[in-house]
Amino acid sequence: MLGRLYLEHLSDSDLALLASAEDGNDVRRDPQRLEALIDSPTTYRLLFAAPDRDPLLRGTPFLIFAVLVHRVVRDLGHSSFVEEWVGARQRVPVFDTVSLRDFGADPQRRFFLAQLLASYTNVASGSTLVRTSRGWRRRRFSELDPMRLIELAELVPAAERPAVYRRLGDLALFLTGIFPDYAGERLIAERERRGLERALATADRERSEGRDGVWLLEQLGRRAYRIAQQATDRGTAMAAVLAEVSENFAAARRVLNFLTDRYLFPMRRQWFGAD
Repeated sequence: MLGRLYLEHLSDSDLALLASAEDGNDVRRDPQRLEALIDSPTTYRLLFAAPDRDPLLRGTPFLIFAVLVHRVVRDLGHSSFVEEWVGARQRVPVFDTVSLRDFGADPQRRFFLAQLLASYTNVASGSTLVRTSRGWRRRRFSELDPMRLIELAELVPAAERPAVYRRLGDLALFLTGIFPDYAGERLIAERERRGLERALATADRERSEGRDGVWLLEQLGRRAYRIAQQATDRGTAMAAVLAEVSENFAAARRVLNFLTDRYLFPMRRQWFGAD
C-alpha cells in the first residue's frame, strides 16, 4: 500500500535514479522496494554528493524530501542529543531523542512529512467570494498565512472545512519545523496573535499569555489536525496519521527542526522562499 503511494508521487526520472542506486531494474514492478531504495545511502549520495549542484536538478521535491526524512531518521538512531529550539537563534542540547526516533520509526509518518515538505515548494493563493451586509466581496487567502486560512475555514461550506483545517495544521507544522525563528518572533503581530488565540481551544487560550509564536502555532496545529482527522474515514491510514501527528505535534516539529538544522538550512530560502 505505502509503496503504491510513493509510486504516485515519484516521476519517471525519480524512478530511474532510484533504480540506478541498486540493480537498474524497473522498480514499478515491485513498489514495496521503493522505501528501501529511498532509505539507501547510495540514493542519498546520488542526490547530495555534489555540494555545488542543487539536488532539485536531479530529483523532484518529493523525492528529495523523502530521502532527507529517511536520512534524518537514520541520524536520530545514532544521536544521543538534539539541539532544541528555545527562542530566536537560541538552541540548547536536549538528551531526549527517543520520542523523535519513535515518531520517525513509522513509515506512514515518514511519508506524511515528505509529502508535507514537498507541498510547500509550490504554494497556492487566491480569493473567494464572501457574502457580507454590503453584498458580495472578494476575500483573498494564502496557504502561507495562518490567519487567512482560519478565515477561509469559517467561510467555505461545511463539507470543505476539513481540507482547510488539514492545510492549517500543515502550515503550523511547516512554519514551526522549518522556520522556527520566524514563527516564534516575526510571524505574529499583536492583531494576528489575538486572532490565533481566538482559534484555540479554551484551555489553550487560557494558557497562551506570554507564549511565543511557536507555542501558539503548535497548539493551533494540534487542534486543526484533530478537526481534520475527525472528518476523515476512521478506517484509513491517513486518519491514523492525522491523529498521531495531532497527539505528537511537538515530536513532529522537533524532527523537522533537526532536519532543518542538519540539512536544509543553507537551502531554505532557495526552496521555500525567504524567511
